[in-house]
Amino acid sequence: MGSKALVFLILSFIQVCAIGAQTNGEDLAKLNALKDIWDNTPPNWVGIDPCGSNWVGIGCNDSRVTSITLSGIGLKGQLSGDISSFSALQILDLSYNKDLTGSLPATIGNLKQLTNLILIGCGFTGPIPDSIGSLQQLISLSLNSNRFNGQIPPSIGNLSKLYLLDLTDNQLEGPIPVSRGSTPGLDMLVLTGHFHLGKNRLSGTIPAQLFHSRMSLIHVLFEDNNLSGGIPSSIGQVGTLEVLRLGRNSLTGPVPSSLSNPRVNELVLSNNQLSGPIPDLSAMTVLGYLDLSNNTFDAATFPPWILNSNSLAKLTMEHTELRGQVPPTLFGLPNLQTVILNNNQLNGSLVLGSSLSNQLQVVDLQENFISDYKGGNQVTVILAGNPVCLESGTTESYCTVPPRNSYVTEPNNCDPAQCTSNQISSPNCKCAYPYTGRLVFTAPLFSDFGNPQIYLSLQQSLMNFLYEGQLPVDSVSLSNPRKDDSEYLDIDLQIFPSLQDSFNRPVISRIGFVLNNHTFKPPKEFGFGPFFFSAGPYVHFAEENGGSSKSSTGIIIGAGVGGTVLLVLLILAGLYAYRRKKRAEKANHEINPFANWDTKNNSGGVPHLKGARRFSFEELNNYTNNFSESNDIGSGGYGKVYRGTLPSGQLIAIKRAQQGSMQGGLEFKTEIELLSRVHHKNLVGLLGFCFEQGEQMLVYEFVPNGNIRDSLSGQTGIRLHWIRRLEVALGAARGLAYLHELASPPIIHRDIKTTNILLDERLNAKVGDFGLSRLLGDSEKGHVTTQVKGTMGYLDPEYYITQQLTEKSDVYSFGVVMLELITGRRPIERGKYIVRELKMTMDRTKDLYNLQEILDPGIGLDTSLKGLTKFVDLALKCVQDSRDERPTMGEVVKEIENILELAGLNPNAESASSSATYEKATKGASHPYSKDAFEYSGGLPPSKIEPQ
Repeated sequence: MGSKALVFLILSFIQVCAIGAQTNGEDLAKLNALKDIWDNTPPNWVGIDPCGSNWVGIGCNDSRVTSITLSGIGLKGQLSGDISSFSALQILDLSYNKDLTGSLPATIGNLKQLTNLILIGCGFTGPIPDSIGSLQQLISLSLNSNRFNGQIPPSIGNLSKLYLLDLTDNQLEGPIPVSRGSTPGLDMLVLTGHFHLGKNRLSGTIPAQLFHSRMSLIHVLFEDNNLSGGIPSSIGQVGTLEVLRLGRNSLTGPVPSSLSNPRVNELVLSNNQLSGPIPDLSAMTVLGYLDLSNNTFDAATFPPWILNSNSLAKLTMEHTELRGQVPPTLFGLPNLQTVILNNNQLNGSLVLGSSLSNQLQVVDLQENFISDYKGGNQVTVILAGNPVCLESGTTESYCTVPPRNSYVTEPNNCDPAQCTSNQISSPNCKCAYPYTGRLVFTAPLFSDFGNPQIYLSLQQSLMNFLYEGQLPVDSVSLSNPRKDDSEYLDIDLQIFPSLQDSFNRPVISRIGFVLNNHTFKPPKEFGFGPFFFSAGPYVHFAEENGGSSKSSTGIIIGAGVGGTVLLVLLILAGLYAYRRKKRAEKANHEINPFANWDTKNNSGGVPHLKGARRFSFEELNNYTNNFSESNDIGSGGYGKVYRGTLPSGQLIAIKRAQQGSMQGGLEFKTEIELLSRVHHKNLVGLLGFCFEQGEQMLVYEFVPNGNIRDSLSGQTGIRLHWIRRLEVALGAARGLAYLHELASPPIIHRDIKTTNILLDERLNAKVGDFGLSRLLGDSEKGHVTTQVKGTMGYLDPEYYITQQLTEKSDVYSFGVVMLELITGRRPIERGKYIVRELKMTMDRTKDLYNLQEILDPGIGLDTSLKGLTKFVDLALKCVQDSRDERPTMGEVVKEIENILELAGLNPNAESASSSATYEKATKGASHPYSKDAFEYSGGLPPSKIEPQ
């Protein structure tokens, strides 16, 4: 073969490669430029097609690079001005690469499509360029934990779409910029929810102009600066404000009365030079965290308005010139957990009284003038440095400062592995290299740092979140909770890989990205509050797939064997086209597994469905009047629920998934098939589904009288006295017994809780929301090994430890529901677990087991509570730690039937004639599908970026 023919074959090969490439040429050139100036770029950054060969951290759309997400992979170097050439770039996340240094190039202002600029925890220095104000599409600007200096650019005020402004933990100085004439300022950011400017060197006064009624601010975090002057009264004009932190500055003067905003739930003014009277904050009706410590307020007795602050959970007033006696009624505030009043002039007797809040954990009055103490041992009281402890021979426990309890995640019922090569044993006792970092919570409400239930809840919530994000995580470990210099709560976090002993770079970047964007929501019941993630370095990367080495090999082969390559290329092209076709067919099936179903038969003839029909989008649109707001009856993490009316007049409830929470097509099909198999009067019935026009909707029977939790809290207006609670428990138990013992194969619900048990027009209980349910197909094993899902407080501890799901896991959850029916309390309130609290309170030698103080008053304490002690005994059997010691649901049904007979009722009788016989009925009440009735406990999907 001649040289011309060889050249032709080589050129043909190159042309085929060029045609197949998916990356814009200019973007390719700039990526190669970045690779040249950065060290430690991902190994698969080779070849000529980053988009087509999936370069780590590079996201593309129509051949253009739209995202560069390289969080935490150890990049070294500087950010070149060439970054501005990525004209289609929308997301730039280079966080936790501490060796990325130098200044931020002014040309970054040319990235006109950028929506997220995330450079957390790098080593950038110098001023923030004024050109950053040209990024008109920017929603999130996170430059925290660098070494930026100089002033905050006033041009940031031009970012009209900005939601999150986080410049925390830098070396910024000078005043906070506000607009003047043609010069912009931060007061122009009317859509911004978050001003995070703490831990800098900002100086001057807080401009009154910064705050006005058009602002949408939720968090104003200005702590740890050098700000001076008074607190501007204009802050009170921001009606959306929830968190205000101005501590550790040099603010002076009185606290303005206008500051008392009714939506503020956290106020920190500590460590300033504020003067005048202690402010009256009585209008802050949801205030949960108040810190006024270390100021120079006028000497005064205890402020009376605090005694009516029913939402208050943590009160800190050290060095505030308080004097006189502490009112005993303070300790009866229903949500109060922590009281810290050190170094004041409080005197007289400290009386905790008999009406203590069941949430109260710590009362710290060190260095006062308390002469006597009257109280019990159920609360940690610290009186060191008071006269009551200075008497000769005093050895009371309250006269010493107890050591702070710590916490570390325990192994999950296994022996820690003996690891080598710097590996660490995971909670599942597997040796691996974890991704480490710190979760930093800026305003936690709890003070019992040694309470394991708090961290178990956080750990489970994190795992659910990472699982839902389809991240290959085996387990997470939490340890060493402590307060830092800014009174933030730091918790060390280790995230362990599954399938192999280390993470690869794409996974590290994804973990960093989802935590940077605050997609993860910590569990609410303990009051964790806002947080940020601070990652450590990761060096033990698993290998990624190579890039375009096949292309290089092809050129060499082409040059060596000439025409043979062309034939091979043609064959490969045919195989490639065939595989693309098959892959497309497979993808289409995964996207729409209903494609081959009979769509013409709407009466239940669809394969694999029993009694459920397929609705068209047009039908459901008509039944809900175009999904009008008047038919919107609730929402949750899954989406919204609408009321609809069939042509027959039957009411239906349509659960419509929002885009970010939709399942894959196959998972949606599986859930429908499962739901269509269950038919029982104590189960919410599935009538059908809709899967078209990009929608996932489930159509249920309409259940009009709310869920049990809403009734217990008084939101529905339905009063559940003792007998009604027994009937409700019996109905729910029968529904579960049907799933466990009559369905074939058995079904485990996996998320039994009071918000998932609804009440129909006759107050019959109906178990609903089967989104987490699993089939128990292997009767020999008797369990399903699966990732842990559910809701903390109801979660079976044995399932949590072993990941082995059985029917007894539902029994445990039902036992917690029974205790909730007795007490009216949520399973976890302010760090206290209902199971533990009841066990500690009860005394079987006394009337009603001595539970009168924790029984729900709505149960009818003035009437006969026949069978209550038997009901308590049954509930405690259900919540045994070992599943072998728990009854079956069939046995639970029989026991509750016996209790009803003991109370003189027929357990097979209908409940009430109708809900209209009850107080207030349901007019204006909360709907069963509102709030968290369809809540998914695994947190928001990672695709929904909602900064805190």
